[in-house]
Amino acid sequence: MVSVEERQPLEERRLGAPWHLWVVGVISLLWNSFGCLDYIRTVTRDPVAMAQLTPDTLAYLDAMPAWLTGFWALGVWGSLAGSLLLIARSRHAVPAFGLSLLGLAVSQGYQMMTERPPEMSGTAMAIFTGLIWGVLLLLLWYASSMKRTGVLH
Repeated sequence: MVSVEERQPLEERRLGAPWHLWVVGVISLLWNSFGCLDYIRTVTRDPVAMAQLTPDTLAYLDAMPAWLTGFWALGVWGSLAGSLLLIARSRHAVPAFGLSLLGLAVSQGYQMMTERPPEMSGTAMAIFTGLIWGVLLLLLWYASSMKRTGVLH
């Protein structure tokens, strides 16, 4: 005998959240919170954070155009929203991570086209930037797959 739930189309079924949704959601929330903290500390020129930067890095940050700060905000806050929406099992996690990817792409594109201080262009920074891209692409893929399978609604 076929249950009532099995007769409903997939988009109408409310599937239970798999355990990994909570693991990915909480870890991504923590990860993305650090990006938001970095953004806040930089745009508010937190004295403790700014004391750790070289004069060249401070000059580079001061010369950043306002529109770029907007894309940086889109990147970090879009990812934070995506993580919260993922935990809430909302399909809107997918566009939130997509907007974050746009913010990251524009921010990184600008940085690649400008002369940066040495501490912003070394091997360690390249590895960390690659990690940011990798995590965001995985989160976008994960949210998309959870939406496709009906876990996000």
